[in-house]
Amino acid sequence: MADHNSLISVKLNQQVSCLDSLHTLLNDELTAIASRRGAGLKEIAQQKMSFLAKLTKLDKELNKLFIANDENSAEVNELVSTVKSQLAQCQKLNKVNSHAARQAHLSIKQLKEILIGAPTSITYDQGGSVVQGNSKIVHNLKA
Repeated sequence: MADHNSLISVKLNQQVSCLDSLHTLLNDELTAIASRRGAGLKEIAQQKMSFLAKLTKLDKELNKLFIANDENSAEVNELVSTVKSQLAQCQKLNKVNSHAARQAHLSIKQLKEILIGAPTSITYDQGGSVVQGNSKIVHNLKA
């Protein structure tokens, strides 16, 4: 039983380390999205997939160890709480990043439509209602 607890602790510490790195990477991703540096996002996405694969593998190994273990030590219970907390933080940050990426994509799309003179564009009136109208901003623009 002590062997199982020590092995579980080792695996949980590996998960904690991996989640720390993932959290840092997610912060880097948010910075890249906010500064609109698309070049680094591909590498960040690959690193995220690598961390997620490692976490999945560790989770499967831990599941087997927990099944074979009779009773968890206090250290194991504390590490499980830490992993759950870090995982929740990473999930929250990933949702923030997803929303930021979606917003950046929409703003770029709207800018593109304005610049190419899309026949209708969506704007807002003084009351905040959506208004669609003809965009004549760049029809006579010669570059």
